[in-house]
Amino acid sequence: MPPSYLASLREKLANASDCSGRFLWGATSSVSLANLLRGTSLGGRVRQLWGRSVLVATRDQLATALALIELDGVASRLVICPPDIPAKHLPSVIAKSGVNAIVSDHDLQDHGGSGGPLLVTCSLAIRPIKEEQIEHRSTDWVLLTSGTTGAPKLLVHNLGSLTAPIKINQNPGTGVVWGTFYDIRRYGGMQIFLRAVLGRGSLVLSSADESAANHLLRLGSLGVTHVSGTASHWRRALMSPEARAIAPRYIRLSGEIADQSILNTLRSFYPQAAVSHAFASTEAGVAFEVNDGLEGFPASLVGTRGEVEMKIVNDSLRIRSARIAAGYVGEENGVLTDDMGFVDTGDIVELRGDRYYFLGRRHGVINIGGLKVYPEEVEAVINRHPAVRMSIVRSRRNPITGSLVSADVVLKGVPDQGNGNGQFENFKREILQICHESLAAHKVPATIRCVPALEVAAAGKLVRPHA
Repeated sequence: MPPSYLASLREKLANASDCSGRFLWGATSSVSLANLLRGTSLGGRVRQLWGRSVLVATRDQLATALALIELDGVASRLVICPPDIPAKHLPSVIAKSGVNAIVSDHDLQDHGGSGGPLLVTCSLAIRPIKEEQIEHRSTDWVLLTSGTTGAPKLLVHNLGSLTAPIKINQNPGTGVVWGTFYDIRRYGGMQIFLRAVLGRGSLVLSSADESAANHLLRLGSLGVTHVSGTASHWRRALMSPEARAIAPRYIRLSGEIADQSILNTLRSFYPQAAVSHAFASTEAGVAFEVNDGLEGFPASLVGTRGEVEMKIVNDSLRIRSARIAAGYVGEENGVLTDDMGFVDTGDIVELRGDRYYFLGRRHGVINIGGLKVYPEEVEAVINRHPAVRMSIVRSRRNPITGSLVSADVVLKGVPDQGNGNGQFENFKREILQICHESLAAHKVPATIRCVPALEVAAAGKLVRPHA
């Protein structure tokens, strides 16, 4: 076997451990990993997909998981389509990535026909087959991420860059059952899918058709031990009485800034769990994990050589490692790294003492009379109030300063959340006092509204207005 040989996901799964008793659970069905290793979800058509650029466009995450396990090391490229991509962007994705085959669990006749891509159905029912030798080839994994125009950008990874942060030999214990609020067709969910498959565990997949309460009940019924999601995922979960249905021993946050409020709340709500937060993006991969229970990250991580290298340029975090994407597909000016190989994450940080703290995204800044306000920084302060479950800070137009800071908050344990009641007015005064004590005057919200809920996107992040 040549030194450059990269074992496929199916090979890694077969070699990782005994797969008996390990499952992938979808919302309505499940698949035994042991059965998958002895069978196929693709109707025995894997050989027809060899060397092709395959669009994996399924409605069910479980179907996606099965197709990825079967086709890594077989297809030349796996283009992993998230469920919420607008139909108008699909032709561009297909053209840019040279798709000549589509794997789906539903009818895609519009993309087939004479001269069109090969169409292959992915079933949740595993059909036993005799093992056949198929020449191994390297496979690109293409993940979609939002572009500034709304059209998705296509980022190329391979199994090596995706699994580089995963320490397979670290024993997480026995009986591990991963659960995630993420969709595995996005980078954060993909990381959990690979951790479960390559470790000794099982995985409970989320479903867009399932309420947060029902998802929590299903996680609890399947004995989930490790759970991941964004800070917004967790805040929304904790608003549900069904949050008590799970008793995880490990909680992982990523995808959004994990402020001290959510870290403290999770540690209090699930005292038996270790709480960790990770910095990761589709472009830069997983940069680091923080396990000390504090927001931000130690300054000692910056400027040191190692598996991941980080530096700060103009207050923005830059990352270089073997975990970053190889580049963009079909982008003439799609430069991913600088001349030194660092990815500019666009995440603005501030050094306070021996620790860096995230302020927010560069493109999300609010301009208040020429002064910068990062919404996430203000939200982190608002969220310190014990009655606040979650908050979002927006820009409000003002004829004098151009903009003012406005905040919407969701309260916890308050029967009447109307803005006219006295309890909220007391909370509002207390929130403003915390803001005045912690923030410069131009960052303090001019208005605070109480709202019953905040919109969370399919990716698990708060929906923010475009900058």
